[in-house]
Amino acid sequence: MKSIISRLIAGCSLALLATGAFAQDKVLVVAGPGGSVEKALRDSVFPSFSEKTGMRMEYVAGNSTDILAKLQAQAGNQQIDVAMIDDGPMAQAVSLGFCRDLELGDLKKDLYKVALFPDGKSVAYGLLGSGFVYNKDIFKKNGWAAPTSLSDLSDPKFAGKIVIPPLNNTYGVLTLVQVAKANGGSESNIDPGFKAFTDKIAPNVLAFEPSPGKMTELLQSGQAVLAVWGSSRAKALADTGFPAGFVYPKEGGAVIGTGVCPVAGGAQKPEAEAFINYLLQPDIQVKMAKASGLAPVNRNAKLAPEDQVGMPYGEDQVNQLVSVDWVTINKNRGAWNQRWTREVER
Repeated sequence: MKSIISRLIAGCSLALLATGAFAQDKVLVVAGPGGSVEKALRDSVFPSFSEKTGMRMEYVAGNSTDILAKLQAQAGNQQIDVAMIDDGPMAQAVSLGFCRDLELGDLKKDLYKVALFPDGKSVAYGLLGSGFVYNKDIFKKNGWAAPTSLSDLSDPKFAGKIVIPPLNNTYGVLTLVQVAKANGGSESNIDPGFKAFTDKIAPNVLAFEPSPGKMTELLQSGQAVLAVWGSSRAKALADTGFPAGFVYPKEGGAVIGTGVCPVAGGAQKPEAEAFINYLLQPDIQVKMAKASGLAPVNRNAKLAPEDQVGMPYGEDQVNQLVSVDWVTINKNRGAWNQRWTREVER
């Protein structure tokens, strides 16, 4: 049976791994999310990749906008080799020239279509959906049914008990777009979304909170009982023993492809591409899914039923998620941020 590295070499331009033709600098700098993703990488991915390649792995943790800002600050002299950021900021990174061509070879046919970003320079390494996280115990105590629709965000019984990330966060902008669509708008007609937030939703919001740690704290303390968040965040919260429920709204859960790309403008080490291909191998995808709650993008990654809970797993579930037009969103996001500050978080 071929080894993982042999399959990588057969599937893409990774002969460098076999020949030892590595860059002189044996350090690979990866920038990506903190929390469960960072832990999964450090515990389940970096050690085996280092053993196979001789690379020493360094990790820079931050949210997607933080990492994009680092790429902008380091333009022309990049210190990051691999960037792991959500699909929206990833589209910005590609448009700004921070990602170089990515060769996936035969591996490409094993990935879900939604994981294959159209730019050819980045790819999703995991999937999650945006939906409702709620405190099952409090809902049961009050006799409330689980949330089912985006219209529940304006229900008076949730006054001061909802947490939603702000607009500069992927979950925040997805919520605005989904609310706009639910009210007759779209990415190119965002007015209905702003009106719904200003008139109906914002009065119910305890905090527009960007920090995952603070979001968790507000839910665990009972100050918030309902949040708009991701499936992987809900799983991580439930894994602590907290009674977290997660549902997609009937209008559809927005898919988030957690992306990765080899960075342009720095050393452009071949090991960056090798690492990305390694991350997409079925066994590594399983390890990442079990540890982080991100659903696999490789169809050949098989999870036990108990490990599928809380994630969009498999062809049927992946196809139920709703994609958004990130090109239009990113084109207007600056103006939306200013408007959000004036009208919603005033």
